[in-house]
Amino acid sequence: MAADDSSEFQIGTYVEVTSPVHSMRGSLFPAKIVAFSADRAKFTVEYDRFKTKLYRKVTGKKSVRDEFPVALLRPPQPREEGYAFKRNDAVDAFMAGGWWEGVITEELGGARFEVFFRFVKQRVEFEADELRLHREWVRGAWVPPLREEERDVSNTKDEKAWMKEEIGEGTEVEVSNDEDGFQGSWFAASVVQVVGKDRFLIQYKSLKTDDGKEFLTEEIDAQHIRPCPPETVMVDCYSMNEEVDAYWNDGWWEGKVCKVLHGGRYKVYFEGTDDKMVFDHSDLRPRQVWIDQTWVMASQALTQ
Repeated sequence: MAADDSSEFQIGTYVEVTSPVHSMRGSLFPAKIVAFSADRAKFTVEYDRFKTKLYRKVTGKKSVRDEFPVALLRPPQPREEGYAFKRNDAVDAFMAGGWWEGVITEELGGARFEVFFRFVKQRVEFEADELRLHREWVRGAWVPPLREEERDVSNTKDEKAWMKEEIGEGTEVEVSNDEDGFQGSWFAASVVQVVGKDRFLIQYKSLKTDDGKEFLTEEIDAQHIRPCPPETVMVDCYSMNEEVDAYWNDGWWEGKVCKVLHGGRYKVYFEGTDDKMVFDHSDLRPRQVWIDQTWVMASQALTQ
C-alpha cells in the first residue's frame, strides 16, 4: 500500500512502485523520482540502472521512465538483517528485478525456502538473502511495524538484493545463435570448459551432430552465452504485445504475443525471423533478459 502523504517524495527520492499490470499483481519495483505534477498527484519515476540499460539496448531510448499516481508509490522497505525465516511467514521474494508478495510454505534447509505466490498459484524456491518480511506502508508507517532493532536502519539506493551468477565449468546455460533463421533463439547447454577469458566450450542438450549420435559441442564467446533463466511467477494468461519466449524446435525463441486465441492458445510474432506461429500456453514463458549479472523481466522493463 502506498503512502497517503506525498510530501516526503521529492525529486531524487528512491521509492518502490506497485506494478499496475494485472498479470504482475503483488509486485514492487525499485525506482527514483525524477519529476512530479504541480498538485503532486502524479510522479514520474526512472527505474534502476539495470532496467535503463535494458531499455536502451532494446529501444535505443535514453531512459526507462513512467508516470504513476502517488497511491502506487512507497518508500523502500529497510532491510532487516539476522531474521530467521520460517514456514507461514508472509514475505516478498526478489525476482526479475522486483519484489513479489508470497508466503513461505516449506523450509528446505541450507537457508533455502519454498515460496507460494497466491496471485498465480505457483511455488518457487529462494535463498534467504532473496527474501524480506512482507510489510505494507500505511499513513507513514510500516504495518506490521519493523522489528525494534531495525527501526533506526536507514535505507539507501544500495539496498537491493540482486541475483548474482557466475558462468564456469559445469554451469547450465543457454546459448544464442545469430545465423540466418536462428535469430532470437536460445538453446540449453552446459559448459564443458572455460577456454579463455571470454570463450567457452559448451555441449548442447538438444542439438545433435549431423549423424545424430552425439550432442553437438562447440566453442562460444561470452556475448552468446548466459545462465539459465530462473523460475518466474507464471501468469494465468498472456496479454497482447507481451514479451515471451516460445519453445519450438528444441529451443526458446524470443517473441511477442500478437493475438490471443481461444483455448489458452496464442499467436506469437518473432521479429528475428519475421515469422508468426501459434502456441499453447504451456509452450510459452515470460521473457527475461540477462543484464549486468541480473535477470530483468522484459515486459515490465518496457512498460510505458
